[in-house]
Amino acid sequence: MTCTGWLCSLRPTTGGPRKECEEDGLCKRPNVNEEYLEAFRTKSYIEICNKAQGQLGKTSTKRLSSASSSSPLPLCIQLTEYLLEPRQEIIANMTQSLKVHHLLVDYFEASLEACRCCDTILQAIHSMRLSYRRITRVVKLSKTVLDYNDYDANGLTHKDDIYRDLASFALQNNPLSIVSTTQFPDIHDRYMQLLHRLKSKRREIRRKLTLKRVCKNIGGIVLLTSHSAVLIALLVFSFHSIVGLVAAPSIVGGLVGLFMKKTKRARESLSTSSSERLCEQLDVAAKGIYILINDLDTMNRMVKRLHDEVEHRKMIADVCVRNGKCEILKQVMREFREHESSFLEQLEELQEHIYLCFLTTNRSRRLLVQEITEKNH
Repeated sequence: MTCTGWLCSLRPTTGGPRKECEEDGLCKRPNVNEEYLEAFRTKSYIEICNKAQGQLGKTSTKRLSSASSSSPLPLCIQLTEYLLEPRQEIIANMTQSLKVHHLLVDYFEASLEACRCCDTILQAIHSMRLSYRRITRVVKLSKTVLDYNDYDANGLTHKDDIYRDLASFALQNNPLSIVSTTQFPDIHDRYMQLLHRLKSKRREIRRKLTLKRVCKNIGGIVLLTSHSAVLIALLVFSFHSIVGLVAAPSIVGGLVGLFMKKTKRARESLSTSSSERLCEQLDVAAKGIYILINDLDTMNRMVKRLHDEVEHRKMIADVCVRNGKCEILKQVMREFREHESSFLEQLEELQEHIYLCFLTTNRSRRLLVQEITEKNH
């Protein structure tokens, strides 16, 4: 597909999904596309997709039914509160009752923030679809008008309708502008810092555990040597009963000392077990935040590409209306018609990725909650 005339210079420089994927080196990685397609086929993805679509359908119906009122309902009523699992209230109660490490609490807060960001994008997508209906209507009208050089009365009416819809579309705010251009980079930086802290804390705990194991092995050797010495001493004292009676208090003291050492070792073992559990929990949180970073980076690229496409369409619609020439109108209509299906596919692709982000986030949150609750009992 090629652009004609002046429209070529107005096309955004960003490539399509496949081109951008190749430039980022993602398509060169084996089985990445297959893994995504497999994720879209899973029962859990289909369930969360149906759940979200059902909720969006309810809110859309409520909005339409209340359109005549002074305060219509929002299109998306915090889908996060409906899809996120486990719910944040459950997480808050768990973290307080079990005294969860503050880095794990930070992970739960980060995953909640990421899902709310997905909420905002979903709202923009649905607003974009409503806004784009004008362009869809214009494209349909153009099919009955652009084949004629001389317009009859009906054709002139359609032409006026086309210009009116193009002017309205050009003046509308870009729905994707509600997603701040600085929001994704800020989130990315904060999540990278959290990932670094999670990994750093995990390495610190592992170093301490390794040091404890070394000390434990050395202590075991020392304890074995001291036990052997006590046994030898007892054998010697058994042949010297009188001396044994005199030395009995010191032997008892030595046995008490051994008992105290075993008690101390038991406490250290309990502490080590707790550290190992925390290390596993930090590992789960680190993997979860890493997946979130990748998902949000992907959505950032997709949103930016779509935002640029909308701005391009608004610009050429405005130029067409201001120019008023039939030839320019024909070129603009061809441009819209040729890119309409691609643009709607990109919107659908972004929406699917948002549902996939909800799915992977829920899995990570559930796994971390399982690690915390099961191993604290």
